[in-house]
Amino acid sequence: MSKNIILKAENISKQYRLGQVGTGTISHDLNRWWHQIRGKENPYLKIGDTNDRSIAGSSDYVWALQDINFEVERGEVLGIIGKNGAGKSTLLKILSRVTAPTTGGVKTKGRIASLLEVGTGFHPELTGRENIYLNGAILGMSKNEITRKLDEIIDFSGVERYIDTPVKRYSSGMYVRLAFAVAAHLESEILIVDEVLSVGDAEFQKKCLSKMGDISKGEGRTVLFVSHNMAAVKSLCQSGIVLENGEAVFTGSVEESVSRYFMSNYFHIENKVIGIYDFQNHQDKVNSKYGLLSAELYCDGQLSDVIFTGSKFELKLYFESSRDFYEGELGIVIKDSNQVSYIGLNNKHIGKTIKVKKGNGVGYIIIDEFPLFASDDYWINLYFGDQGPNYEIIENAIRFKLIGEDVYGSGRKLDFSWNKIFHKKISIETI
Repeated sequence: MSKNIILKAENISKQYRLGQVGTGTISHDLNRWWHQIRGKENPYLKIGDTNDRSIAGSSDYVWALQDINFEVERGEVLGIIGKNGAGKSTLLKILSRVTAPTTGGVKTKGRIASLLEVGTGFHPELTGRENIYLNGAILGMSKNEITRKLDEIIDFSGVERYIDTPVKRYSSGMYVRLAFAVAAHLESEILIVDEVLSVGDAEFQKKCLSKMGDISKGEGRTVLFVSHNMAAVKSLCQSGIVLENGEAVFTGSVEESVSRYFMSNYFHIENKVIGIYDFQNHQDKVNSKYGLLSAELYCDGQLSDVIFTGSKFELKLYFESSRDFYEGELGIVIKDSNQVSYIGLNNKHIGKTIKVKKGNGVGYIIIDEFPLFASDDYWINLYFGDQGPNYEIIENAIRFKLIGEDVYGSGRKLDFSWNKIFHKKISIETI
């Protein structure tokens, strides 16, 4: 590994056998083994099963992971995302050395602290204080190291009132608070955190994310983070890996990874993404000398009819004009499926004058960070003209799907004042 690479996964695959491996009794296991070495049929096969033990053809085996390769640099925060059953937890267990891969291997430099499941390493009969020492020892901390950080760990966990109470009386949230506090204060080079933070309340999740940010940026430690909260992933991570059915289908920046994850879910529902629209025969099109011909919708640079919260929204409009004019207007209104408008935007709102030449042209409307977050089907009304009687409006010209979460913390949809607040993130041009 190069100097700056702290973790490297090479061709990791993990295979599990389905069903019950043993027969349930030693005598039956011995009987089955005796039949096997004599080349006889397994006497305990279920009706309809075959005696095929070859890995490639047997339905008794499943690949939880296949050929996973990636590298993580020192101080990097890597998000591992995917749907349930994609292989995220299996990968973390292999990286944490909880289980061994079937093929491939992992190279690391330094200690690894893992928080994989609620209460991992805790003994229910011991108090919170005793479990700090126990869990810290499991994670590789010395007794002196734990004692030195004991007050800091207890204070961060927020369960000081119950620290001398057996943890079997703790709620799952208290478990997580204490377990994360121990793992976060271990002086490890790599911190691995699974979805367990979802058990905690919003305040504690925010506290944990802040701590992980401090760990990576302030202390130069590496964090591997698994979560279904895409807003948390985008705020914390610099890069991401998207897993689908045990395979790494995408590796790149966190923005691209989150978009790829959302897009895979949308593909599963709709099975196609287009992003190209023709208005020449649109039912709401009004013929005029300023005509909108077609449009292309882009999300983060990719043609799409799916937009993600926080992504770059770009609308490319093709038009024709019968003459030159210098005080043109180009605008859109974005409405939800109930035809309630949330964004109204044209070049005048941002103090931009557009010039239009006779003939065909192209207009661009770009929003650097798309602010709406309520997942729904949305419609775009288009407007193009010269501020006089010659203009064209197309109602419900473009339909797109919005997928996302409230990354701005507003807790509501935005209204028409949005274009004034975020005007620096908008550009409208024509050529």
